[in-house]
This record gives sequence, structure tokens and C-alpha cells, in this order.
Amino acid sequence: MSIDANFTYTQEQAIEYLFDNTTTEVLFGGAAGGGKSWVGCSWLVLMCFKHPKTRYLMGRSKLDSLKKTTLNTFFEVCDHWKIKANKHYTFNASSNVITFYNKSEIILKDLFLYPSDRNFDNLGSLEITGAFIDEANQITEKAKNIVASRIRYKLDEFNLIPKMLMTCNPAKNWVYTQYYRPSKEGTQKPYRQFIQSLVDDNEYISKYYKTQLQTLDELSKQRLLFGNWEYDATKDNLIEYDAILNMFEQKGVEGEKYISCDVARFGSDKTVIMYWQGLHLKKIRTLLKSAVNDVVAEIRDIQQSNQVKLTNIIIDEDGVGGGAKDFLRCQGFLNGGRPLKNENYQNLKTQCYYKLADLINKGQIGVECNDITIKNQMIEECEQVRMKDADKDGKLKIIPKETVKDIIGRSPDYSDALAMRMYYEIDNNFGKYFVQ
Repeated sequence: MSIDANFTYTQEQAIEYLFDNTTTEVLFGGAAGGGKSWVGCSWLVLMCFKHPKTRYLMGRSKLDSLKKTTLNTFFEVCDHWKIKANKHYTFNASSNVITFYNKSEIILKDLFLYPSDRNFDNLGSLEITGAFIDEANQITEKAKNIVASRIRYKLDEFNLIPKMLMTCNPAKNWVYTQYYRPSKEGTQKPYRQFIQSLVDDNEYISKYYKTQLQTLDELSKQRLLFGNWEYDATKDNLIEYDAILNMFEQKGVEGEKYISCDVARFGSDKTVIMYWQGLHLKKIRTLLKSAVNDVVAEIRDIQQSNQVKLTNIIIDEDGVGGGAKDFLRCQGFLNGGRPLKNENYQNLKTQCYYKLADLINKGQIGVECNDITIKNQMIEECEQVRMKDADKDGKLKIIPKETVKDIIGRSPDYSDALAMRMYYEIDNNFGKYFVQ
């Protein structure tokens, strides 16, 4: 069968990377309508025809969205190339498998991180020849890494190297830090490639599509029309995004040892314990249950192993944390408490978050974290530290915890533990140093 692809310039770039002997990961990202899903489906079709009995993954955050969007693009690609259903391929809607006449397969997969399957056991012992993940910004980095670990099927037989194509619109998460930013800065790893997608790159797009994008709100327009990765319509962020990312690449100011602990209040919340050397966060422990004795045992273990003074241990004493604080006889933290030094903040929590923002922006806080899920959640939570309209008395405020929970879908437990540590930076009666 002869296929006339008629790819756009940027689509051709993607195809070249997908067929070279160096690139293993390609991110095709930017504006909507740039032909990203089309090239992904096209690549899968080409590979399935070229290599009999191979197996590929087509994935997205939710299977329902995958079948309503990306799968329809697959059908359009096949129709455009005169590839006929029930002749050249079949689609089993029950097993979600596309099978070609030469026994090559495309398996449709849900890649959402469900609390009941944090290790993506649903992928089982799946072995694939390659993978296409659409709207990769909607899945976790862990999901992407697990898919990548499954790419090994029949590679040697056809003299192939592992290949993964990801497409997405601009987003400030792992796709930004791992692909867009390194590409922009010229620090990209040789096995990774980033291709910027723009609407004007796609000569086949409807003439009305760009007009529709022009009617969107400014943030959506910047992302989806202009493919702008840097635009942020919110001017109330206290912490600069690049400064958040830099925390994980620097050591932080050295000093005395501290422990800060945010204790879970509700069933889905986590207890987060952080061990610090000065402003260098050395260790993070997370408990999915928060009985008082469990919290106390974990903190004592860290304290004794690292010889942390009791006066340098601070625990959120709202709810369950109050019991842990009483057992340990350490410093308690009341979120709604009065700000230290009578400074002009709504409460102690707000004061500490403003101090946290100040020190992160100055590059004085460093974080050691090898768990990509925790790292990404911490980034996401810090990004939600935002100013709120001041009270009538002019006191500074941040958006409340319940609002943050609505935005990110969980409690900001990691950023709360970070902020608690700032108690000792505001009150210079504690510790041996004070950062202005």
C-alpha cells in the first residue's frame, strides 16, 4: 500500500525524529490546531504497516476522552489514506484494541493516576514497541515514565530503538520543565526533542478555527492560539514559577536543624514531615494515616537520628496535630494565630507563606526530592500561593486552603509544611541566624 502523507513542516520534523536512530522522546507541544494528534496517529499507522505483529500504545489521561477525540483522529487519518475498516484493520470497542491485517496492534490506554492504582498496575506486564500519548500535560510524569519502561517489544527484531511521541498544549508542569524549558535554554538531553506547535503551521486547518480561538479569554488565547508557554494571566502569584523550579536545583542556606510537620485533618489529606538543615530541605516523609502515635514515632525517629532540638520542631497543632505536639512538647503552629511581631498579615499562616515566597524568590531555599510525584505536587502547590484582596483593615491575605483544594483537587500539605518552617525565620529568637 502506498501512502501519501502530505505532512506540514512541523509534522515532518516530528516524523524525522520518530524515525531517526537517536531520539527516544518527542514532545510536540503548543497551540491548538497545529496537527499534533494527526501526526501521532499517522506515526502509529505507519509503524503498524511497516512492522508486522508489533504493538503500540495510544494513551490519554482518560479512556473516554481518548475514544471521543484521539481515536476519531485515527479514523480520519485512515479515511484520508484510504485505509478501510474491516479490511485493513478492525477496532474492538470492548477490548479497546485496533488490530491490523498484518497482526500489528494499537492498544488504547487510560493513563490517569487513580489513588487505588498509584503504580499503574493496570498496565500489568504490557510490552509495547512504541507509544503515543495525547495531551501529555494531563498525565503525571510517573505515568509517562512507566509507559516508557514498557517499550521493548520486538525492538531487536526490527532493529528499532524505543520511541515515544507526546503531544500537548502549553502547561506549567513536567512537560514544561523536562522539554520546553531545556529546549529554550539549549540544555536539552540528546535523546529528547521538543517541537513548537502553532496554528499557522497547519495549512489544512479550517479557516474558521483561528477566528474561534480569537474569542477565547486571554489566558486560553495565549496558550491555544499563540502557543505561549510563559504567559500567566494571574498577577497575584507570590512565588515566581522559575524560582519554584530552581529550589530543586540548589542547596539552600545552611544552618541549624529543624523539623516541620503538617498533620492530616481529613481522610484524603496527608501528614507531611520535613527535615531541614537551615533552609536546605533534606528529607520528606509522607504518612497516609495520621494517628497521633504514628506521627510522634516518625518525628522522634528523625529527631533522634539527626539530633534535632525539641525547640526546633514545629507541628501544626490544629486537630490531630495538637496531640502530637503535646506528646513531643515541641513548638506548636496555629494557622489562624496572631502574626509574629504584630506584622500586617491576616494570620500566622499568611505571614509564613509570604516569608516562604520571599525566600524562594531570592533563591535561598533548596529541596532534595527524588520522588517525582512529590516534586510535582510541591511545584503545583507553591504555584497556588496567591494574594487575596486585603481586608478592610488592610491586612495581607492569601487565597484560603479550601480554594486551593478546589483548584488542585487535594490539600496543599507539602506547601503547608514548607511554610511552617518559616516560623523560625520570622522570629529570630529561634536558631542562630535570620534571613532578612
